Amino acid sequence: MTSTTCDPTTTACVILARGGSKGVPGKNLRPIGGISLIGRAVRAARAAPSVAEVYVSTDDAAIAAESRLHGARIVDRPAELADDTASSEAGWLHSLGQIRADLPGLNQLVFLQCTSPFTTGADIESCLSAMRDQHADCALSVIEDHSFLWRPDTDGSGVGINHDETAPRQRRQDLPPAFRESGAIYTVDAAAFERTGTRFCGKVALCPVLHPPIEIDSVHDLALCNHIAQATASSMSLLPEHLSEIRAVVMDFDGVHTDNLVTTDQNGIESVRTSRGDGMGLSLLRQAGRWHLMILSKERNPVVLRRADKLGIEVHHAIDDKVAALGPWLAERGLDWKQLLYVGNDINDRAAMARAGLAACPSDSHPDILGIADWILPHPGGHGALRAMSDALLAHTVKPQ
Repeated sequence: MTSTTCDPTTTACVILARGGSKGVPGKNLRPIGGISLIGRAVRAARAAPSVAEVYVSTDDAAIAAESRLHGARIVDRPAELADDTASSEAGWLHSLGQIRADLPGLNQLVFLQCTSPFTTGADIESCLSAMRDQHADCALSVIEDHSFLWRPDTDGSGVGINHDETAPRQRRQDLPPAFRESGAIYTVDAAAFERTGTRFCGKVALCPVLHPPIEIDSVHDLALCNHIAQATASSMSLLPEHLSEIRAVVMDFDGVHTDNLVTTDQNGIESVRTSRGDGMGLSLLRQAGRWHLMILSKERNPVVLRRADKLGIEVHHAIDDKVAALGPWLAERGLDWKQLLYVGNDINDRAAMARAGLAACPSDSHPDILGIADWILPHPGGHGALRAMSDALLAHTVKPQ
């Protein structure tokens, strides 16, 4: 679906994230691909151009802190609206007073569910577009379903719902079109929602989405979603065009190439650990010939030079001001900052990440860095973060032979 963005001053997103969860304790803070569920939801909303502000309604201090880290405003949710009997509508309606005070022109709301970890900003835009284009009062994300559905008859025998079991078997693709709620996104006209108190507040538009059809209700769902996130190295904030613009990849060393630990022997000789998988990924990037690669480190340890030499990657070490070093380096190669992917993990990388066109970090980076990164890689430093980055760059920009 082609999406045109709405007035960014009139649309707000609300995410409900209470602290209590009986099925999966602490669920909203559990990580998927290195990012907490609440963090993924906030980042997805922030990646939607139409969304002016993102609000998290919570009764939990840790969830509030994590939400702020990723750029959300907090609505303090009263206890009576935070138990497992309170409706989502009650929580959303409670948030409206604070939102209207911040955004007097509010006319649209987006409701996101933390339990759908693969929602993207583009999905949110499509849902808003569906509501607008169909002149609807609300819209929801749905997944096309080609299943044969059954129900028990009065005597307990099976009866087809969307097919006639007594007729010759249909092909699955010939079944009547059906859609089921993905449970991820609901959009509403703010006035209609406030008037009716329900998410389905008038004419309903359906918005098909293609993200994995999983809502997290168990630890098994968490494990499955982590496998998906790590296999795809995906980020809600990224679109293929973000990666296709990149022509230079500059990486910090400690905590990016390494696991940020150092072993020191009795003679003061230091050694670090790196990943062979990361090395293979960077080798493939270098062989592709599309990117300028460089290690840029504040560290003065000779191990940085040795590792760069083995990888065949340019290295600048003992650099305190990384932005000052990067400016001339980019200019010498005819590049500008928007073509740079910078990978850092700690606060001394903040300035370079802020200038780069795309900022990435391993999943175990300092909290201040996690909060500003465009792309949180699905593995820790020294444990496959750079391989995930390399695989994603190659997949989005290099055509198979």
